Amino acid sequence: MPTDTAVEPACGGTRWHRFALALLPALIAAAVLVGVTGQGGVAASFAVSGQRFKVSADLLEGEGFAQHGAVAHTAGGARHPVLLSVIRRATITGLCQSVLMPTPAGEVTFLVEAGDGERPVVATDLVIDLQQLSGDATFEDIEIGRDASTLDVPAGLTGRPGDVGQQARTVRITGLRQTAYAVNAGTFRLDGLRLSLRRGDHECF
Repeated sequence: MPTDTAVEPACGGTRWHRFALALLPALIAAAVLVGVTGQGGVAASFAVSGQRFKVSADLLEGEGFAQHGAVAHTAGGARHPVLLSVIRRATITGLCQSVLMPTPAGEVTFLVEAGDGERPVVATDLVIDLQQLSGDATFEDIEIGRDASTLDVPAGLTGRPGDVGQQARTVRITGLRQTAYAVNAGTFRLDGLRLSLRRGDHECF
């Protein structure tokens, strides 16, 4: 990987303006993850940027888990099939989120890290527009193949009649690695939050 160095503004207003425009989609995606406070239950859906980002964690433990197929929409009308995943309450240890962006100054990685040691990240009504996930998972009281329109753990998440869904009372994933289009939550508490912008490829995995 390239040497980790601070990113400096390009000389001249025009070049920096272009860099800022290139950075904007990643900052929007990161802001979804870092938005610490939301009111009420599951957040409303929104148009995604269309740029995928990576999330890893040493450990995720959740209560009230459900999944079903869905489609994420961009503001420009593009459609991306996703696995909509909801966890009523989650604790996350060793969280890392990264977005890799090409810019006029070269590749840049935006990193969000939190939840070390005794202070895990805590999220309620966590919703993920998921493209890919890997890790070692344990579920309790899991139901696989349930009609997505009848999902009730957590309450309020349902899909279309006839679509396949699954739900479980609890979920535990170690060595989590996932690629997603969006993350939102009712509340998101990130203790020990660290944000960094690094030149080169420094993604979570």
